[in-house]
Amino acid sequence: MVLLLTVSASVTDQITEAFRDPAILAGIPLALLGAIFMSFGAQYQYRGVQKVEKLTGRSGGNGLDRNHLLNLLRRPSWLAGTIMLGLAIVCQLAALSVAPLILVQPLGAVSLVITTLLNARISGHRPTRQSIRSIIAAVGGIFIFVTIAAFFATERPVTQAQLLVILGLLAVTIVIFAVLWLVFRKHGLALFYIVASGVLYGFVATLAKVVLSRIRDQNFDWLTLLCVVALLAAVAVGAYFVQTAYSLGPPDLVIAGLTVIDPIVAVVIGLVVLQEAETAPLWAFIGFGVAGALAVYGVISLARNHPQVISDSLELPFTRGSSSDDSSADGSKSAS
Repeated sequence: MVLLLTVSASVTDQITEAFRDPAILAGIPLALLGAIFMSFGAQYQYRGVQKVEKLTGRSGGNGLDRNHLLNLLRRPSWLAGTIMLGLAIVCQLAALSVAPLILVQPLGAVSLVITTLLNARISGHRPTRQSIRSIIAAVGGIFIFVTIAAFFATERPVTQAQLLVILGLLAVTIVIFAVLWLVFRKHGLALFYIVASGVLYGFVATLAKVVLSRIRDQNFDWLTLLCVVALLAAVAVGAYFVQTAYSLGPPDLVIAGLTVIDPIVAVVIGLVVLQEAETAPLWAFIGFGVAGALAVYGVISLARNHPQVISDSLELPFTRGSSSDDSSADGSKSAS
């Protein structure tokens, strides 16, 4: 009881301290705006991927090839979604510049709720009780996970040795995912692409913060350049996995993986590699494990119980053209 009262008092004091600066309040609308851009961006990119598949009669579930990527660049919906996702990143970075992680990251998970409601309205697949429980588990788990991290993590300058460890882990991670991609690409597992993209974007978040810090300090050495190259490589591979995931699953499932796995990976890197929570009590690490497990369970459960996945219907009802065009496209797809 004493421990709970102590923790509660500490949490209350830190929340009160966070809101004493009026500038912090500006981070709330920025984070919410970023969540809205992410939701609509995911929906439009998903629409573009599905439209390209329908027009070409070829599925990208086994991995998008060069023709798929070129066709996506010609789809206005996909380009609009890409611009919106870019705006979402800008809003999130702007929010983090004025507000603490405890406010920004949980608000980013709102994009999962918005995307779920938006996709349900467009696709006609109403969320089931099980899928709603899965979303609550994912959002609740990441909220608890990031909140604990925000209270006990202390930001420190990243040493050269630590940065080399992060770059080494990223290289190993990309190689592992490349091997797994060769194994699973014929099986069309949406969960693999979702998890892989979430993990890679967790590295992107960490490296982006490091690169911005080194540029701000005018540190333009070879290690900074290597970080930029690694950052671009992680973004490229992660983006490829995301677009492939859109061929296999609904957009809210993809967003679930990104909003849950991305921050977990970033925080774990901070805890293990950067040792940003050395003074955290034992119960905090237990909380990390429980909250992280709850969030991951939510994503896996959503992948299994999403109504659009269960019905195996991935077509959106706002494609242009006549029904005969759609049926001919479907026929060519089944014939292939």
